[in-house]
Amino acid sequence: MTAEPFLKYVSLVRERVERFDVYPFSIPAIGTLDSLPLHPAVTFFAGENGTGKSTLLEAMAVVEGFNLEGGSRNHDFSTRSGTSELSGALRLGRGIKRLGKTDGFFLRAETMFNLATEVDRLSLFYGDKSLHDQSHGESFLSLLTNRFQPNGLYFLDEPEAAFSPQKQLSLIVLLHELVQNGCQFVIATHSPIIMAYPDAMIYWFSDQGIRPIEYRETEHYKVTRNFLERTDHMLAALLS
Repeated sequence: MTAEPFLKYVSLVRERVERFDVYPFSIPAIGTLDSLPLHPAVTFFAGENGTGKSTLLEAMAVVEGFNLEGGSRNHDFSTRSGTSELSGALRLGRGIKRLGKTDGFFLRAETMFNLATEVDRLSLFYGDKSLHDQSHGESFLSLLTNRFQPNGLYFLDEPEAAFSPQKQLSLIVLLHELVQNGCQFVIATHSPIIMAYPDAMIYWFSDQGIRPIEYRETEHYKVTRNFLERTDHMLAALLS
């Protein structure tokens, strides 16, 4: 496990916020954020859609110098106008470890196509062919396998969007290998498979703010387990 993290915490510097009634500070989990300790290995952000988990993850990545649409610190491309309003109001508590130019990555499912296009433009190959010549899931796994390296800081935004359940299990294995080699991850996810990674910190984002939660207490775990164990009953209730 990572002995010393790159990041120890993320906090909102409230005096930098002009108004709390406008987005993204109007999101309860963002507006009530104080200081959030980060696990030295893996921290998960979980919760319903619209609760701010991806918004916070994106802003943290931008503060760390990563491109808004994904990539490493060396990537500087944009296919749409936009900024992270939250990033200017965040403070990241850094450990003694420091990142180099290439020792980290911000990977987000929704802009993977844009990142693959930039990778092609730079004539980079993560694997034996262009990311565009692979399926969504294959390109994700190629990037993770060939680009992610030891002693890096990695932000992943909903990686399950690209992965089948079997590939999510493969991601857990890769995650563990990288953690054993000094990496730190912050991951926003809906996947009860991915967030089962042992000894991780899970934060639950909701209209009441952000709180730590045990894996088996998450809505994702309970709903999925209930559905699988009582499929016919739940379908009958839902479709009646």
